[in-house]
Amino acid sequence: MARTFAQLPGYDIQARIGRGAGAVIYSAREYLTRREVSIKHVVRHGPEDDRFLEQAEIEYDVATKLDHPALRKCFDIVRIRRWLKTAELYLVMEWVDGVRLEDHRPTAVERMLPVFLEIADGLSAMHRFGYVHADMKPNNVLLLRNARGLKLIDFGQSCPIGHTKTRIQGTPDFMAPEQVLRQPLDQRTDVFNFGATMYWTTTGKWFKTLMNKGETGVKKIEIDLRSDNAPPNTINPKVPPPLSSLIMECCENNKADRPREMRDVRHRLELIQHMVHKRLGTHGGKPGGKDRDSRE
Repeated sequence: MARTFAQLPGYDIQARIGRGAGAVIYSAREYLTRREVSIKHVVRHGPEDDRFLEQAEIEYDVATKLDHPALRKCFDIVRIRRWLKTAELYLVMEWVDGVRLEDHRPTAVERMLPVFLEIADGLSAMHRFGYVHADMKPNNVLLLRNARGLKLIDFGQSCPIGHTKTRIQGTPDFMAPEQVLRQPLDQRTDVFNFGATMYWTTTGKWFKTLMNKGETGVKKIEIDLRSDNAPPNTINPKVPPPLSSLIMECCENNKADRPREMRDVRHRLELIQHMVHKRLGTHGGKPGGKDRDSRE
């Protein structure tokens, strides 16, 4: 009889809470410490699943080298081998009681800015540790339900700064041109991904990407440089012009035209937040604030 739930010695696996990247995600409790955790379970059914196993291995390797409140921790990895190959893999991760930014988009700019600042903090920390996230998108941001803050998740496509990937990886609506062209990735790659994330958050629309998919014997992605994305403040007049300009700079096709460091982006976001608070006579709030809580 086939198992409907994963089983991992030492853990009480309680509920299936999601799927993604060839994996099933469970909530669980570690028997010894009583610590709540999330467990990512990847099963190899065939060669097409090897990339999901590889991404889980990368996520564990990268996450264990990072240390920042906005970055999700990984505690352990368990491999089940058959015939000298990994047949199953369990990734034991920090439990995060949160909701995805993709599902709970703040609608007020004063609620968006704390989210953007904390994302910038998390990405800056990754860069200080020598890594690029390379898959920054709303689906990889968890807004905490009952506390201030957020967590960036899913480091399965992360890589060292300066690394050149052998195949195209990323999410089409957020990929930078250098990801498609398989050129070296650096901090400005995350700046682009983050800019596309801010574009979606401020407008509710996906940034029009550079890519056209076509079939020429094998599947490939060709560059089609786009310059027809409307600035966010023309779609949503509530977006301050300085924020709109920053987002468009982050999404420049040529990475030399983007802000060089995430700390530069963060500094400009702080200035914009100060301007917004001064205009509204407020002092800020937690990411998502009442906009997010009212949906729950």
